[in-house]
Amino acid sequence: MKDLAGKVAFVTGAASGIGLGIATALAQAGVKVMMCDIEQDALDKALADLKQTNADVEGVIADVSLKEALQAAADKTMDRFGRVDILVNNAGVGGGGSYGEWTDAGWSWTIGVNLMSVVWGVEIFGPLMEAHGEGGQIVSTASIAGLLPVTQPPYNVTKAGVVALSEGLRAELAPRGIGVSVLCPGFIRTRILESNRNVPERFAGARDTTREGAVPRESEFADMARQAIEHGIDPLYVGELVREGIEGDWPYIFTDNTFEPAIMERFANIKAGFDRIRDRTPRH
Repeated sequence: MKDLAGKVAFVTGAASGIGLGIATALAQAGVKVMMCDIEQDALDKALADLKQTNADVEGVIADVSLKEALQAAADKTMDRFGRVDILVNNAGVGGGGSYGEWTDAGWSWTIGVNLMSVVWGVEIFGPLMEAHGEGGQIVSTASIAGLLPVTQPPYNVTKAGVVALSEGLRAELAPRGIGVSVLCPGFIRTRILESNRNVPERFAGARDTTREGAVPRESEFADMARQAIEHGIDPLYVGELVREGIEGDWPYIFTDNTFEPAIMERFANIKAGFDRIRDRTPRH
């Protein structure tokens, strides 16, 4: 998708952090953006700020862990803009609890926001892209944790799911003219560690396992992660990378090389597993 001017994008989690960075970068490229978020005040401020730059943006409130809310947001997008060319499944939450802290509510909330909203986003918006016959692009925000399990298991599981879904859909949707990219950010300056501020009442039990956000409470890594996030990459820079990834139909969008050695080590360990059985004769 080389020429973004005049295209229409739907972005979830768009009122802050990475989502706002993506919405801003797309709007600066002339894209019309429907910004979807669960926080009214934050969304109102983001919209006001962008409209001062003459960006063509609109907002819609939705709890993306509810399929019917995401469908309603899609309907409002079509009413306002008449089409969708770009879907950015960005909304995400941290936490879910370490081993021994899990709750059903924590798992359900994390899976609902981080993974099922991506599934539903594709299911709802994919046909809208196909309808106008000009193709489109789907970008879903996973995490380095989708390739390297560095944090709490529920978060790792959902982000690995987003990577797997994106990789599978890329080949499946290419013949339909729809590109698929997965964003795997590292440490970005966001409020991911404050995810519990948006726990819906039906998942109230999840608050007990998200007190400290997406990293275990008592670990050297946790302290490092907090510091890294506080001094992390500017979300607008991430947005610019995503814009470039959409233009170039990148399969994977990374934000930096911090975790590259660890991921390469993981791949080496996987290869070693194949090497161990290479010369064995299977039993039948």
